[in-house]
Amino acid sequence: MTEPIKVLITDDHPIVRDGLRGAFLGEPGIEVVGEAGDGAEALAMVARHRPDVVLMDLRMPVLDGVSATRKLREDFPGVRVLVLTTFDSETDVLPAIEAGATGYLLKDAPASELLRAVRVAARGESVLSPSVAGRLMGQVRKPAKGALTQRELEVLRLVAEGATNRVAAGKLFISEASIKTHLLHIYAKLEVRDRAAAVGEAYRRGVL
Repeated sequence: MTEPIKVLITDDHPIVRDGLRGAFLGEPGIEVVGEAGDGAEALAMVARHRPDVVLMDLRMPVLDGVSATRKLREDFPGVRVLVLTTFDSETDVLPAIEAGATGYLLKDAPASELLRAVRVAARGESVLSPSVAGRLMGQVRKPAKGALTQRELEVLRLVAEGATNRVAAGKLFISEASIKTHLLHIYAKLEVRDRAAAVGEAYRRGVL
């Protein structure tokens, strides 16, 4: 007889965990082996129960879903992570996929889709909700933005170090107006709206 797929449910809302557990109740071939309320607890539960699939919420206290997924992939590479969340923006989807999630499903998915996704993930195959797949395809098809110029990189490095426009202008021997113009170009190329986001995105892309 084939061993059941062992599932760990990770979500910081007890009512959501109860609902998910109910979705698996009586389902042949799938066994819920535990629940966790945050990413850190999920790591401990995985070490104890060795599930095949971890259902992972993204926004949780103590340790968020992306960080927990990354740690799981490092420490337990055989465990599949199926993200189950209400968020489908690129800023949520891409970090989760890059962290090693096998699949990405939204909480409004019908129970039948969730059950199928767990079985697919357990086989190590990718599974994405239609809206998430569409967003990823849109990201791939999006025309690449121009690379940052050497001067823009210099400005961004100074901003990352906490320099004001005036300080950056003084160090680069250019006007504050020029710094502002360079920043606008940087924002456009990195597709962000402010200094903090530009620095974060630059680090994420490996530019800094």
